[in-house]
Amino acid sequence: MKKILLLSDTHTYIDERILHYATQADEIWHAGDIGTLAVTDALQKLKPLKAVYGNIDGAEIRREFPLHQRFMCEGVDVWITHIGGYPGKYSPAIREEIGENPPKLFICGHSHILKVMNDKQLNLLHMNPGAAGKQGFHKKRTMLRFKIEGENISDLEVIELE
Repeated sequence: MKKILLLSDTHTYIDERILHYATQADEIWHAGDIGTLAVTDALQKLKPLKAVYGNIDGAEIRREFPLHQRFMCEGVDVWITHIGGYPGKYSPAIREEIGENPPKLFICGHSHILKVMNDKQLNLLHMNPGAAGKQGFHKKRTMLRFKIEGENISDLEVIELE
């Protein structure tokens, strides 16, 4: 069983609240728009990190993190990217591949809108954790945490950061 903390769109911002929740996880996943390596360095000091770069991330972050991460966590096929869209409205850049080879869990960021929904057509769970940083139009900073055990995703929680 793995406890996952999922965040996105930190835009260079990291604080003690994010780090507090990070210490409670087994792994941290970041869905892009990191902003600076100081964010990922702080997270990696606490727990293993999987991350992708986003559209605001510069060359330094792009050298360290890929555009897409596709991996197995326990028995769950996971795909993380920054700009992915939503069920029925996937980004043109990933539409063909996700249709031909869908993961069980598809994660993206970018919109700053927290959203978790099933894609019944592709039989996958879509997650967007919203934005954990302060830059953007969002009114609340958000993250997600959940557990993966075998092929099951459970105990999903929304974390709101004031």
